[in-house]
Amino acid sequence: MKTQIPLGAHLVTQRTGYSHHGINIGDGFVIHYSGMADGLQSGPVAIVDIETFAAGNGFEIRTYTGSFPPDVIVQRANSRIGESAYNVFNNNCEHFCFWCCTGDHRSAQIDTVTTIGSPTVGVAAGAVARAAIASGGAVAGLSGAGVMSGLASTGALVGGGAAAGIAILGGGPAALTALAVNKTVLADSPALNKVERGSRKAGRAASYAAAAGGTAGGIAVVSAAGTTAGLSAAGITSGLSVIGGVIGGGMATGAFIVTAAPALLAVAGGYGVYKIVRWIKS
Repeated sequence: MKTQIPLGAHLVTQRTGYSHHGINIGDGFVIHYSGMADGLQSGPVAIVDIETFAAGNGFEIRTYTGSFPPDVIVQRANSRIGESAYNVFNNNCEHFCFWCCTGDHRSAQIDTVTTIGSPTVGVAAGAVARAAIASGGAVAGLSGAGVMSGLASTGALVGGGAAAGIAILGGGPAALTALAVNKTVLADSPALNKVERGSRKAGRAASYAAAAGGTAGGIAVVSAAGTTAGLSAAGITSGLSVIGGVIGGGMATGAFIVTAAPALLAVAGGYGVYKIVRWIKS
């Protein structure tokens, strides 16, 4: 079996809930990023025998169109032996192997998690805001009076009214979401090449801009959407009702949408800009 594996092949073996990746360098050995090879421990780029790499799970070969020649792939893998900058989100074993084979720095696993997770982040932020509105005001619950009371009580924390409450409940989670994305998926690392670092820098800036823009945009939509324009109590009530009515809900649903959107945009905007910039510069 050892002699049948192409030199420089990208090998993929399954673990519980994720896949592990390595580069075949011949003679029954593989170079891999040993972080997450067998559990949660972080580890360096290292050489192991193929049986240890597969851990009894077998493996598949991932192929690419236009990859480097086999000897170049092996040379690139060897050049990083001893590197110890593993990060599951932005410098994992799949990133390493994709870079060895193509020169790009990408992980399909992380791309999938980010794509699936973006709506979840927004829904979670909206649910938290909805709960805060329901319990935060002098009038409890999610009736029209309850929503306005909750928003006003939240806005009063910074000396504002209901409009400030929308900004806090939407902008706060969005800023935290952008920070989380920027410290994980879009984090900087000296181990990355110039294009990758520049693309991530653009994505980090975009995530914060999207969080702020989504918050401001949500308030503007509330102001303009209702039959009563502006950010008076009547204007906010009318605007949230119209927004919620788009999907068959009322004021509480409108508040959910407006407060969920900025967190969703922080993830989608930051990651989207990162992908676009990297594509342009590649």
